[in-house]
Amino acid sequence: MRGEEIDVKSISRKYRTNVSRLIRAWKKGLSDMEIASTTGIDPATLNRIRSDIEMAHRRLRLARRKDLSHLLYL
Repeated sequence: MRGEEIDVKSISRKYRTNVSRLIRAWKKGLSDMEIASTTGIDPATLNRIRSDIEMAHRRLRLARRKDLSHLLYL
């Protein structure tokens, strides 16, 4: 694990659910409907959580790329 990661705790607080558990379920290959039935979370909310996580990862990758490109031109 690297020092810079998404803030799972803030996303968990925002949606009042254990996002780490959802990420583990997605990594296992469970579908959104399977996760929704076991956790009781609305599928639309699961979709929003997934998109928030994807956006956080995208921002993190862009920030890293920007830092690396800045170092290359020094």
